Amino acid sequence: MNGSLASKPSLILAIDFGTQSVRALAYKQSGECLAKHQLPIDQYQHPEPGWTEHDVEGFWTLLSSSCQGLWAQGVDPSEIAAVVVTTQRATVINLDEMGRPLRPAIIWTDQRRSPARGRLPWIWRVLFALLRIRPIVENLEAEAEANWLERHQPELLAKTAHFLLLSGYLNYRLTGEFRDSASSQVGYVPFDFKKQDWCADSDWKWHSIAIKRYMLPALAAVGEPLGAITADAAEVTGIPEGVPVIAGAADKACEVLGVGALEADIASVSCGTTATINTTRSRYVEVVPFMPAYPAALPEHFNTEIQVFRGFWMVSWFLEQFGDAERRYSAERGVSPETVLDELLAQTEPGAEGLVLQPFWNPVLGETGPEGRGSIVGFKDFHTRAHVYRALIEGLAFALRSGK
Repeated sequence: MNGSLASKPSLILAIDFGTQSVRALAYKQSGECLAKHQLPIDQYQHPEPGWTEHDVEGFWTLLSSSCQGLWAQGVDPSEIAAVVVTTQRATVINLDEMGRPLRPAIIWTDQRRSPARGRLPWIWRVLFALLRIRPIVENLEAEAEANWLERHQPELLAKTAHFLLLSGYLNYRLTGEFRDSASSQVGYVPFDFKKQDWCADSDWKWHSIAIKRYMLPALAAVGEPLGAITADAAEVTGIPEGVPVIAGAADKACEVLGVGALEADIASVSCGTTATINTTRSRYVEVVPFMPAYPAALPEHFNTEIQVFRGFWMVSWFLEQFGDAERRYSAERGVSPETVLDELLAQTEPGAEGLVLQPFWNPVLGETGPEGRGSIVGFKDFHTRAHVYRALIEGLAFALRSGK
C-alpha cells in the first residue's frame, strides 16, 4: 500500500480469553480474520477437591504471549487500530490498592460454597419468602466468591481494593484504568442486569454479597473506549502505546453476536463446557423467573440464556470414565476421540431404547432449582455404553430445548 492508506492503522486486535485457551486474532474492518494465534490455558490449580484457581500474573503472561505469537505470523502491530477483550465469565480477581494480586484467581468452574450470609434486612427476607425465591437468594449467597473469602480469608478481603472479573483485570493491565465493559459483568457481583450498571445503594444485593462499591470498576457501555495501551503494556505485548482499548462483552455474548443471533426468533446454541441456548432481545425478559437476562454484545440489548452448567463437559466425563477403547482407537487413527464417539452413536436408535439421562451433574438454578441432580434411569439388561452415550447427548439436547 502507498500514501495515507498505508500509514493509517486498519486492523482490530481481538483477545479472546476462554476457559481452555486464549486467542489473539487480527481482523480486517470487513470482518475477515487475517491471522490467529492460540495458546492453551493448562496451568489451572486445584488446591482442594472442587476448587479451581489460576495464577493471576499467568493470565497476563498468556495474553502477552498470544499477541507476540500473532506478530510472529507477520501481522504488523503498527496496523492495529483498536483492541477489544472478551473473556470467560464469572472468574474473579482480588487486587490490593497498588493493583497487585492478593491471591490466585477463582475460576468460574470452582465449586467452593459458603453458608448463606444472613445479613438481609427483615423486609427483604419477608418479601423473598412471600415470592418463594429464598432458595435462589440463598444460592447466590452460597455461590458468591466474596462471601467465601469473607468467611475463610477475611484479612485478604479487607485488603481488597479492587474486586474484578477477569475482563476487568486484563483491561486494567492494558490501560492502567480500572474500567470494564458493562456487557462483561456476568458473575456474583452486585450488578443490576436490567439497567446494566452497578446496583443502586438501596439494592438487597449489597447485603447479600460481601463487596463494597469502591472495590468495583467504572463501567462503560459496549463499544465505548475504556482507555489506551500504556507504555508498560506496549513493552510486553507489542501493541503500540496509545492504541485505544474498546469495551467488549463476555465470551458468550460475543459468541451470540458472532453467529448472528440478534433477534428473538433466532437462537444461538453453544456446545461448550457449559451448554447454552441464547436469544437477543431489546427488552429485558427473564425466561426463568428471577433469573436475569445478561447484557448482550449489542448496545442496550439482552441475552436470554438457558444453561446446562456441565454441558458438553459431560462428553469429556464419558471419555474419562468409559472411553478407553475410543481413546486408543482415536490415537491409532489420528482423529479426535469425539469423532470415534460419533460412530458410537450409530450403534443405537434415537431414544436409546428407553434409557434417559438428566444432565445436571452439578446443582443448577432455573427449572431444576439449586437442589437439581443428575440421573440415568431406565436401565435394562441389554443396554450398553453406546446407549449411555446416546442418552447423554439426547439429555443435553432436551435440557437445552427448555429454552425454546
